[in-house]
Amino acid sequence: MNVSTPAVMSSGRADEASAPTIAVRRISADEAHTRADALAEALADVLLDCVEGGASVSFMLPLPRAKALDFWRGVLHGAARKERVLLVAETAAGRIIGTVQLITAQPDNQPHRADVAKMLVHRDARRRGVAAQLMAAVHQTARQEGKTVLVLDTVTGGDAERLYQRAGWQTVGTVPNFALMPDGALCGTTFFHKQL
Repeated sequence: MNVSTPAVMSSGRADEASAPTIAVRRISADEAHTRADALAEALADVLLDCVEGGASVSFMLPLPRAKALDFWRGVLHGAARKERVLLVAETAAGRIIGTVQLITAQPDNQPHRADVAKMLVHRDARRRGVAAQLMAAVHQTARQEGKTVLVLDTVTGGDAERLYQRAGWQTVGTVPNFALMPDGALCGTTFFHKQL
């Protein structure tokens, strides 16, 4: 699956300045296995940037690169085993600037459900519709996988919460002081669901 939409990049990289198209694609099980190291490196760049920018996505500062790489190797292993779907947003030059996961491996009594996790967009690619493209792609992928109920959680009051509301997600509720921000401050978490 590829979804391409014009976008303007502000990173200043010469190869991207002339390449205004962002493509969202699924990492195949085979690619997750054969290109695991290269993909883990590229995805670690996005994760490190997001955490350094204050995103509460399960990691604390300082986040060692080795820990970020280990996380992505685990995700790629799950994608290779078809326990999850990994989507990436790439520039025309092939740089990964965003990602989201659809966790499809669920208990026996929930084969129709999936979790959406780790929606990440590099700070230099934000405010250009990349997250909306990833969200549209994860919805399409969920339908293709036969999933009709999606769930996710995010920091209460953050930009992601507004993104999910605009994409038609319904708020289940909020838990105060549920998690920590990367700097150690407590934050609330809002839980969402979407019926496809």
